[in-house]
Amino acid sequence: MTKQHPDSQVLDPRWSDLRQYRDMPEIDFDRLYAYRIERLRAQMRQRGIGLTMLVNPVSMRYAAEYRTYALFQSHIPTTYVFVPAEGPLVINAAYGATDVVKDVRPGRPLHYFDGGEDLTDLAAALAGDICEYLAEIGDTTNRVAVEYVNPSITRALVDRGLDVVDGVQVSEAARVIKNPDEVNCIKWACAVAQLGIAKVEEALAPGVTEVQLWALLNYTNLANNGDWHDGRMLASGDRINPWLQEASQRVIQDGDLVGFDTDMVGPMGYFADISRTIHCGPSAPTRRQRQLYRMAVEEVEHNMALLKPGLGLHAFRDLCKPMDPSFQDNAYSCLLHGVGMCDEYPQVKHPWRTQVYDGTFEAGMVVCVESYCGAVGERDGVKLEQQVLITEDGIELLSDYPWDARLMD
Repeated sequence: MTKQHPDSQVLDPRWSDLRQYRDMPEIDFDRLYAYRIERLRAQMRQRGIGLTMLVNPVSMRYAAEYRTYALFQSHIPTTYVFVPAEGPLVINAAYGATDVVKDVRPGRPLHYFDGGEDLTDLAAALAGDICEYLAEIGDTTNRVAVEYVNPSITRALVDRGLDVVDGVQVSEAARVIKNPDEVNCIKWACAVAQLGIAKVEEALAPGVTEVQLWALLNYTNLANNGDWHDGRMLASGDRINPWLQEASQRVIQDGDLVGFDTDMVGPMGYFADISRTIHCGPSAPTRRQRQLYRMAVEEVEHNMALLKPGLGLHAFRDLCKPMDPSFQDNAYSCLLHGVGMCDEYPQVKHPWRTQVYDGTFEAGMVVCVESYCGAVGERDGVKLEQQVLITEDGIELLSDYPWDARLMD
């Protein structure tokens, strides 16, 4: 394979837009939006909630298809969405209407950047706005769910006689089960991520840096109208063990393993969470590198094969492939986690770590099965991860980028 420097790939306009040579899956956006709003309202009805106030940019994308300044919103919240148990949604302090929500109203400052030392008084004003809105929609529950807000807002709502509950119990629980349109969004996000992975593999050669390779993943996502990556998980050589070291300007050398995790909020706001480890030639992989790789593949494939509706999280953990004790100290943070618009419920920890909760796998969940095999004190490690849909009779693989044949020999 002819190697092409990352800079050359970015300047080549012929590959980056996946739509040029692959059809997108069929997505009925009206049905998608209606499904997501109904999922939120079902959680609200179950919990007796009349109004949910969403602040998290992922939640606002899910409920209102609001995408503007999402990373800014994540640390300086300015916009918020009212989701009533019945009736149209409202966006407050937004930059404009969306395909889902046409009612845009003024808002109150939520963050010190906008409100400074007046946040307590501003919280009281916001509580007044919420009470007026509840009267407008004829709410009789007197119960409001709020997501990730300042304690002053909670206190102000309680002072107005409202029962305040955690909004994340609404927004996170709603996202757990995906409909076919969401699955197709995720399939497209995975396809875009895998286009980026292919370009990383094409560019991998001694002399390129970790961040130059990572930039190809980022560029591919942006070129396909995706959003961002939750981290910059790419490491090589002596930085691949232990895992969770972000991309640096280290120059990759012949014989290095290069591992990465896409962690990608892709097109339409859906997540592609795929990990691969590849070998940098021209030299052949070492025996230990191939051994680590095969062990990681075996762990992922064994654990994927267990998944089915009705299986409990604790039962899954008990049935998972035992990990070599030498890998336990450096093992990844979990065996499996849910995914949708970001990392989501559920999460299953390794047997030697505390599993906080139990639960049950259901059809319509999308999950990622993880493995990291790297012993303390060794140079090499292997990170792999597959994204799968749980179906009525098992699983459907959503990340089908092939294993590295050189490391499978």
